[in-house]
Amino acid sequence: MGFQCGIVGLPNVGKSTLFNALTETAAASAANYPFCTIDPNIGQVPVPDPRLQEIARLAKSQKVIETQLAFVDIAGLVRDASKGEGLGNQFLGNIREVNAIIHVVRCFEDDDITHVDDRVDPIADATTVETELMLADLESVEKRIDALNKKARGGDKESASQLAFFERAQTTLSQGKPARQIPVDNNDPEEAQLLSQSQLLTAKPILYVCNVDEESAASGNRFSEAIKNKASSDDAAVVIISAKIESEIAQMEKSERLDYLDAIGLHETGLNRVIHAGYRLLDLISFFTAGPKEARAWTVHRQAKAPEAAGVIHTDFQKGFIRAETVSYDDYIAHGGEQGARDAGKMRLEGKEYCVQDGDVMLFRFNV
Repeated sequence: MGFQCGIVGLPNVGKSTLFNALTETAAASAANYPFCTIDPNIGQVPVPDPRLQEIARLAKSQKVIETQLAFVDIAGLVRDASKGEGLGNQFLGNIREVNAIIHVVRCFEDDDITHVDDRVDPIADATTVETELMLADLESVEKRIDALNKKARGGDKESASQLAFFERAQTTLSQGKPARQIPVDNNDPEEAQLLSQSQLLTAKPILYVCNVDEESAASGNRFSEAIKNKASSDDAAVVIISAKIESEIAQMEKSERLDYLDAIGLHETGLNRVIHAGYRLLDLISFFTAGPKEARAWTVHRQAKAPEAAGVIHTDFQKGFIRAETVSYDDYIAHGGEQGARDAGKMRLEGKEYCVQDGDVMLFRFNV
């Protein structure tokens, strides 16, 4: 479905190390799903989900195909990018194309790795990136206001109604606040749509990834604590990783990884936590299909209705949707698979208005 998380940050904070570890882990995994690097800086990464393995076991599936999330390694931002410095417009354009932002901040000291400002200060780094994005948003909003003013003076009622929203956006951004904090009337669906369609960079959900030293991978350090405090006021999520450790794990055999993680006090890889956090950040859920040939996980937005989920598999399924035979994951497991759930009366027939639930195992009936 093309859900993309863009990895951003200042130069030398560990963005590319994180991206390479993500894609190397994906490439090295047991490959029953299609892995591809679409572009030198875009990688499709499987979303680990132990439920899929259980479903495949009960369905006696020959193949297991995990759903995927795309990660985009965006070149390092520099101060005044909003004015064209560094890669400037290309950098900002790359961010506009992604659905969520993963902001990597340097939370480690290392004299051998230079910092663009010759100091380690993750809060200042995060502020530099956010300021550039807000300045770019402010410029975009001011242009929209000029255009809307002209149309509104000509009697265009739609432009007049949109003008109020963008003026509020201008005020919010001028106060140094991201577009995520623009006051929106939740009872007005048009306003919510305006925000989502505005392509404002700081309206995108954000995940801070604190890249710490190896000793701090399990519990973090004073730098990551500062970012946690900042994130709590930004409505942002935080994951702590050591990109260096993740690089080493990516090169290991699967059988070696768990022992290594136990030895350093971690229960799962930082990469898995980043992938799951990215999935939550986009408010995505998984549903499953299962049979003798394959068990597969699919991705939809929360609140997606059954025909939309069918369309993720094939557009014909959506066009000719009749109904969805649906069983919850818990019922599927408790009754030993599809037939057991059906015999126990747990298989439901759902129509076009059904909102897919996370973990649903579905079989679509259609006619074209």
